[in-house]
Amino acid sequence: MKHQHPLWHLFLFRVRALVREPTALFWTFVFPLLTALILGLAFRDRGLPELSVAVVEGPGAEVLAARVEASTDLRSTRLPQAEAFEALRNGQAALVLVPGEPPGMFVNSLQPDGRTARLAVRDVLERMNGQQEQFEVREHQVRTSGHRYIDFFIPGMLGYSLMSSGLWSVGMAIVGMRSGKLLRRLSATPMRRGHFLLSFVLWRSVQALVEILFVLAFSRLVFDVRVSGSLVAFILFGLMGSLCFGGLALLVASRAPNAQTANGLTNLVILPMTILCGVFFPVDRFPAWLREVAQVLPLTALNDGLRGILLDGTDLMLLWRQLLVLGLWCAVSFAVSLRIFRWT
Repeated sequence: MKHQHPLWHLFLFRVRALVREPTALFWTFVFPLLTALILGLAFRDRGLPELSVAVVEGPGAEVLAARVEASTDLRSTRLPQAEAFEALRNGQAALVLVPGEPPGMFVNSLQPDGRTARLAVRDVLERMNGQQEQFEVREHQVRTSGHRYIDFFIPGMLGYSLMSSGLWSVGMAIVGMRSGKLLRRLSATPMRRGHFLLSFVLWRSVQALVEILFVLAFSRLVFDVRVSGSLVAFILFGLMGSLCFGGLALLVASRAPNAQTANGLTNLVILPMTILCGVFFPVDRFPAWLREVAQVLPLTALNDGLRGILLDGTDLMLLWRQLLVLGLWCAVSFAVSLRIFRWT
């Protein structure tokens, strides 16, 4: 029998170890494919969307709207002046046209769609029946806060931070105590299991409060990101999200025997929500069926609520759906954790 080199046996040993470890196979082969599939669905080629142009009602509005509708890239909506500028402020319209001699064109200089719409509208107004004609337009640059990408990103980044720091700090702390046999010693004391688990959630809430205040201060000083609604409501909603992910962390750590298992379970919770829940781009980029899945996930509820308060000044009571999603995840995960938690 031919002698085989020890290096070959060591190589085969590593191959067998990989094949026998389901989590390693998942993160090596399955997860990259799932990530590529989901992002491919989100950023699939759907063609250029129509740009919305709000035409202020008044004499000459019908002519302006007809010229805008002549372009396949533009969609016009006739609105009262106040509603038209509100649509521009909240991003529902890329540009506002005001009838007059000459017409007025109001563009939000902070929106990329606004700059594109400006060029498209000017081209439409200057071209009739394929002939170039001079058409004077008064252009006005409007700066509305709250609709830069950084304004969209900061609440999503805060939601992601509350999720990841909550899952890692609470979950790994409990698993570390279990691996170090400290939980075994605590089980011999008269301390109640519920009090033990609740202490982690309460401490995590204090950490989350500091985290929220830090992100708000940093984003205001560096990027001039302002909270349009109630600052107290924003903080309370963030703390509700922290409680929810604290409960999920307890659920992950309830039975995890070691750090390796806890790492895999935590990543399994964090990574899909990072992709699906609107951290870096809007959820509406996904197909309808995938949006329905995303809407029941806690990070989507947290991000939507934080953005609603920060960008649009939404009242806390109007976010009852998001609060309901977070509350259900929090209550169910904590109740299940309390039931299945083990000290050893």
